[in-house]
Amino acid sequence: MAQLQTQAIPREKFLTLSVSLLHRAFIESARTDAKNMYRQVSGGRAVHLSTVEMEDKSTSRFELSLDQSEFRGKLNYGAFRASLASLIANISQALRDEKEFSVFNAQEDTDTMIFGITAVTVERDTANVMVLGADLDGQGGATTLRLMYLDPEQFAQGQA
Repeated sequence: MAQLQTQAIPREKFLTLSVSLLHRAFIESARTDAKNMYRQVSGGRAVHLSTVEMEDKSTSRFELSLDQSEFRGKLNYGAFRASLASLIANISQALRDEKEFSVFNAQEDTDTMIFGITAVTVERDTANVMVLGADLDGQGGATTLRLMYLDPEQFAQGQA
């Protein structure tokens, strides 16, 4: 039986890798492939995203899940893709600009986090906010990237 090892990588490298995987799966890939993956994650399943060879020649499996419980309106592939494209652009820009950003961890689990870079999109006059989270200790040792919609009201209250 293979031994599972964990390897710490800097936050910026992890985000760069995550954004690259998401870009390849949804932006660069054929529309039918991207829509099929969207259907699976929007149905509540965690799906295999990629297996990546790390610098030390070990491999890491990445999965993807979607939490759409806070999405306002009816989520379809077009709205999802617009949110994701905006999130990828915002994370990429923050990394290029070397901006400081918050990382929020679960109280009891430091392997579960949400990155404090948001993507705000408006569909039919309704704002939605997407963020990227990660569960570093997922099922079977996989890292699960979690795309999540957050309640946009909490951001509106902060602006007031």
